Formats: sequence, structure tokens, C-alpha cells
Amino acid sequence: MVMRRKLIAGNWKMNGLRAGGIALAGDLAGKCKAEAPNCDFLVCPPAHLLISVAEAIAGSGVALGGQDCHTAVSGAHTGDLSAEMLADAGCGFVILGHSERRADHGESSSLVRSKAAAAKRAGLTAIVCVGETADERKAGRALEVIESQVRESLPETAPEAAEASLVVAYEPVWAIGTGLTATPSDVAEVHAHIRKLLVELYGNDTGSAIRILYGGSVKPGNAAELMAVGDVDGALVGGASLKLDDFWAIGRSCP
Repeated sequence: MVMRRKLIAGNWKMNGLRAGGIALAGDLAGKCKAEAPNCDFLVCPPAHLLISVAEAIAGSGVALGGQDCHTAVSGAHTGDLSAEMLADAGCGFVILGHSERRADHGESSSLVRSKAAAAKRAGLTAIVCVGETADERKAGRALEVIESQVRESLPETAPEAAEASLVVAYEPVWAIGTGLTATPSDVAEVHAHIRKLLVELYGNDTGSAIRILYGGSVKPGNAAELMAVGDVDGALVGGASLKLDDFWAIGRSCP
């Protein structure tokens, strides 16, 4: 059996000013220094906080990530950040293809794939998000939609160090920020299908080592049940990552 260490990733989205962000990150870092958690913690703050948060978590084991990146190294792209800029700010990860980027900014799976290639170029671990809408699930197309996103969004070539350089996050769109959560059986079905695809795309050794996260209204009350599901290798956490006690409790729920 492949042993994959759980990853608990906090997506702060467009939330947080400097003082609060530094305090939240610093408090999480303090907890990790005092009590070595049974998981990897990652925080992905908005861009203006990256350097301040990097300083607040230094030496704690908490990792830093960006919420998006451009495909190019540099150039005339007002308002964008390259993967190299994220790395320069102290990031080791970047979230790509989140449903809010796909919906609000019209990002296609092919663009997400190009961004994943940029992340690899800069030495970042890409967290590539996939997930179906409520209408797609009701129509019985959840696995079809997710398979298409996986095949079209992930890098064409196998990651060099699977667990370290690529993560897939399953986030059912209908569960993000709604309070609704997929049932353990739903999550198990989707994660098993993603695992099958990863093995098909990259071979058994690499495909079995890539971590698959679940995201969608993860909170302390349901985290333990979700983390116990097969092929759930952690969580991509939204609102609960902005509350230290809740985020810590989710991490503590990892077996």
C-alpha cells in the first residue's frame, strides 16, 4: 500500500488584511512548532500577503502557496503573477483551475494545463482543481465531467516526484461555500475514479503517489469522516481555514 501523508491546504481566497493575515499565519505556525501535526499544513493567502505570511510561518513547517499564476515568466500582463514570482515570494505550491477561476474568469482546462506546466517550470507543486456542478451531477454526468477535466487539465508528462510536484483537488462546485458536503460514498467513488485515471496517465508508481484532496464545505464536524475515505489524501479548505481552531481541528482529524 502506498502511504501518502495528508495535506491540509487553506485557500483564503479574497479574504484578509495584513494584520489579521499575519496573526492567523503566525498562530498556526506556533501550533505546528509546539505540536508536530500528523499532516502537512499549507496556507494560500491573497497575493498582497504572500511575503508577510512567508515571514510569519518561517521555520514552522507550514507551507505557502499562491491562488493562481500566469503561464508566462514575465511580460505585459497587468495584474498577473508568474509562477516564478510566486516562488520568489516563498511559495512552494499554487492552486490552479479552481471552479471560481473557471467560472468567473472563463478559464479552460487547456489554460489550466498550461499554468500547471508553468508551475512545474518554476519548481512549484500545482494543486489542480476539478469538480462538477449541481446540474451535471443531477444529470448523472459527474464522473464524465471530472474525467474530462483531469485528462485536459493535468500535465501531459508524468511529474518527476509525484507526491511533491502535483496534487489533484476534487471540489464539487455545488458544495463550495454552500454548507453542503458530498457523502462519503460520493467522495469515494470520485476519488477512486481520479486515482484510476492518474494510474492510466502516469503509470502505477507515479499515479499511486499523487495526493488527491477533497474540498467543499470541509469543517471540523465532517473532517474525520472524510479523511477516512479511501484515496482522500487531505483537504482543500475554504472558509474554515480562516478560523485557526477550525483549521487546526481539521488537521488533527487526519488518521
